[in-house]
Amino acid sequence: MQRAQKAEIIEALKEKADRASIAVVTDFKGLKVEELTILRSKLRESGVDYQVVKNTLARIAVTDGQHEVLKDSFKENCAVAFGYDDPVSCAKVLVEYAKGNKKFVLKTASLQGQLIDTDGLKNLSKLPSREELLAKTLGTMNAVPTNFVSLMANVIRGMLNVLNGVKDQKEAA
Repeated sequence: MQRAQKAEIIEALKEKADRASIAVVTDFKGLKVEELTILRSKLRESGVDYQVVKNTLARIAVTDGQHEVLKDSFKENCAVAFGYDDPVSCAKVLVEYAKGNKKFVLKTASLQGQLIDTDGLKNLSKLPSREELLAKTLGTMNAVPTNFVSLMANVIRGMLNVLNGVKDQKEAA
């Protein structure tokens, strides 16, 4: 590979790493091309880039960036998954795939510059996705005014029942 090609690859990796909120280093030794293709398509659906990289080029690309903590993780057969929007969806897809395929190994990850081990990545995958959290937050925010209106309506309804009871007593008398 020529120097210009290497510089181009490094620049592309650096750009992806700088945009990504999570970067996960994996080991794919022993996986067939078909298996990797299935993984890539699942990751692509979640908005994640998965790329097999040369270790030295990847080390250079993440140096002086937000995922610099990963530079010592690039050893042997490595591939990197870059998640841009929702780090939880990236972790979910990778952890689920690792459960189904024993040859696929999650090494380490960087979540917004913080090093995460395999257990931390598994815990991250158990969290609800961003959309689920937003929906729950919106539901909670909507419940407060709804309950308030319901409470006030019950007060008025109770007062109306009392007045109807007084009216019925006066009519009966």
